[in-house]
Amino acid sequence: MKKRDSSPSAKRFFEQRESLNDTVMKYADIGIKRFFNLDTSAYTEGALSVKVKEMLGLTASLVLRCDDCITYHLHNCFSSGLTSKELTEAADIALIVGGSIIIPHLRRMFKEWDLLQEGSDE
Repeated sequence: MKKRDSSPSAKRFFEQRESLNDTVMKYADIGIKRFFNLDTSAYTEGALSVKVKEMLGLTASLVLRCDDCITYHLHNCFSSGLTSKELTEAADIALIVGGSIIIPHLRRMFKEWDLLQEGSDE
């Protein structure tokens, strides 16, 4: 399994995400806590591999046009060993489902993928 990208932008993203999640949890009631737990549990190994689940999460995030979600799932896809070809095929599905409105998100996603590839040990 590949390690998570340690670039300054990735580090900032994950630090900010953790800080914001801490703030949410400060106010969270049982409903929010249950949802966060469900979200975490959904991406664990099961009948589908973590890699496939993260790829599904990425595809849904592209269709929903959630840049934070795209970045999060893209990094997790990279960490789980997703290939560039698999990423492109997942993007094909997102484009068919989401339409041309997702193209700006594809641009940013592939730029981030380039950065992940450049920082890879392989």
